[in-house]
Amino acid sequence: MNKPEQSTDSHTLTAAGNVSFRNEHPAAGDNREEVLAGLQQAQKVINPKYFYDKKGSQLFDRITRLPEYYPTRTEIEILTRHGQEISEACEKGCLFIEPGSGSCEKARLLLNDLQPSAYVPVDISADFLLQAAIQLGKEYPWLAVRAVCADFNNSWSFVDDLPAGKRVVFYPGSTIGNLEPDNALRFLKRVRAMVGTEGGVLIGVDLHKSSTRLNAAYNDAQGITAEFNRNVLSCLNGLLDAEFDPETFAHHAFYNNEKRRIEMHLVSEKAQTVRCNGSHIEFDEGETIHTENSYKYTLEEFTALAAKAGLRLERSWLDDEELFSVHYLSAT
Repeated sequence: MNKPEQSTDSHTLTAAGNVSFRNEHPAAGDNREEVLAGLQQAQKVINPKYFYDKKGSQLFDRITRLPEYYPTRTEIEILTRHGQEISEACEKGCLFIEPGSGSCEKARLLLNDLQPSAYVPVDISADFLLQAAIQLGKEYPWLAVRAVCADFNNSWSFVDDLPAGKRVVFYPGSTIGNLEPDNALRFLKRVRAMVGTEGGVLIGVDLHKSSTRLNAAYNDAQGITAEFNRNVLSCLNGLLDAEFDPETFAHHAFYNNEKRRIEMHLVSEKAQTVRCNGSHIEFDEGETIHTENSYKYTLEEFTALAAKAGLRLERSWLDDEELFSVHYLSAT
């Protein structure tokens, strides 16, 4: 790999001929304070972002390949089958922006049909993003890759320096479902403001369905999701100099039909006291830490949510079983 060269912009590196890397140096924030505050609430909570250390990311990759876990393979099937139609809706030559891009796996399914003027992967992990962008640039030598390391939940200022043209934000994976509905609305409003009156949003949304199917997806027979859930405690041990014993907590995931969401919890299997960053966290037997929500939407519910954000549903693509959906939204 060629050594990246500094450009005239102090934030930007030229990583390869067709790849640039802009580092907004997103602040890490006080993670310890955030985690401790969550663990001291009446209903203890942990932000699901702490799932994704190296082991957690590897476990999640395994989850996406499990027979019970339909969302990833179903969305990939939709993007593959309808790639040309999706690209026509987005319009070829658009500026294609993906917040939380990760490995850019799903964007790859659309690039040849879409032929964007530039692809802008945005992620908070600088090293991972740089490697992914360089690899993508090698695979698509014709593609301008403008990678940006930023916290897209806090700032979109980097878009002011992007090329002109129609902006389309790509937000796959039903990541919108991890947000509380009010936060999902705020996020969509910010995206709407960023893409402007001519832009659009291509978004993956998991659909409301039978609780049997949903419960199976988050309680796989191999126990990988349970291991993934408990691994967050190992992450906290490193972050907080804590002494959580993951084996004393049980994985519990269920579909809350009234709130239309999967809830994931860790259940303390005994009364215990855990040393945590110089403090002590008390657990009763059966007390839980709420680790994640995953909201599911009907088509009508998501259409209404998008409308509140100033976005109009233009096209939808579903799999044959109507488990998952991909939508193109335009600014109203």
